[in-house]
Amino acid sequence: MATEQRTVTGEEPTIGRLIKDAQTDFSTIMRKEIQLAKSELKVSVTAGGVGAGLIAAALFVLVLAVIMLSVAIAYFINWNGKGLDLHWAFLIVFGFYVLVAVLLVFLGIRSFKKVKAPERAIEQGREIPRALKGQA
Repeated sequence: MATEQRTVTGEEPTIGRLIKDAQTDFSTIMRKEIQLAKSELKVSVTAGGVGAGLIAAALFVLVLAVIMLSVAIAYFINWNGKGLDLHWAFLIVFGFYVLVAVLLVFLGIRSFKKVKAPERAIEQGREIPRALKGQA
């Protein structure tokens, strides 16, 4: 539109007019980019939600399988009454799971202790104001 006006009237656009056009174009581009990002995120969030739901269902089925396996192991330890009594067999399976849980908690705590602040990113963030002022 600005080029049509310049050719019709034969005048060069003013700096103010150029800045206003640039701001308008930049604003339009930003709005369109935000709309594009929103539409892409909507598709991604939908797919992510379905994926998370399916994984949650799989984990639930896995918990049921672990329960069944635990009962089967307890009955295996009992071996039709020829092994340990059934209450001791179930207690052994319970104790095994408690030991596994304690080990997982120990490993989790050890992993948490390795977490550190993002020092490089913080340092670069502190440099931004200086760089904007031209003091890089």
